[in-house]
Amino acid sequence: MLNLLFGFIFISGIYYLVRYRLNLRKAAESAPAAVYPQSKEEFSGILLPGEWLEMEPLNKESKSYRVVNWGTYAALALLFSLLGVVLATDWLDTQFIMVSYLFFIILSAIRHRGNFFILPNGVILNARYYPFSDIKVYETERIVRWHELYGLDERADNGYKLAFKIKNKWLQPHYVVIQHKEQLDKVTALLKRKGVTGVENEVPYE
Repeated sequence: MLNLLFGFIFISGIYYLVRYRLNLRKAAESAPAAVYPQSKEEFSGILLPGEWLEMEPLNKESKSYRVVNWGTYAALALLFSLLGVVLATDWLDTQFIMVSYLFFIILSAIRHRGNFFILPNGVILNARYYPFSDIKVYETERIVRWHELYGLDERADNGYKLAFKIKNKWLQPHYVVIQHKEQLDKVTALLKRKGVTGVENEVPYE
């Protein structure tokens, strides 16, 4: 039973790594055609959750792309080495939790810093392309007191959370934070022009 479970986890992990790299490559090839962001100010006004880094241009020469590109090969080598150890020993019977933990550490180590681009025919959000026809709605929220993001980074405070709902997708993509209202208005105007509807959510107060 543990062998079947680990086999399923292993195949799923390999699929995830390969697909993630292919999605990022497609994003890097498409990003130069983006209509937004274009200027340095527009890039710096987009914050990526987690480390709250400013967004950077994406292409095949960018540092973050090369880290994921070559890191994927390293991760695959480590995963197959781990599989070899599991097959050659009784680790799976005695150390299943530890093996699974190592497996997920390797997977989570290969992550792009994130991105958001509006293209002529869709958007790129965190290395994944979504055509406008697949976007059900976009949602915006002002990051003020009582908002879940308020206080995590001073640059995000009083900014705007921008998220998307994708049709027929259980796990929704992550969000970005737009620092300034002028930028948010430009983004939403571009989306509305492409037929994407939006919802402005109110922040619940305690």
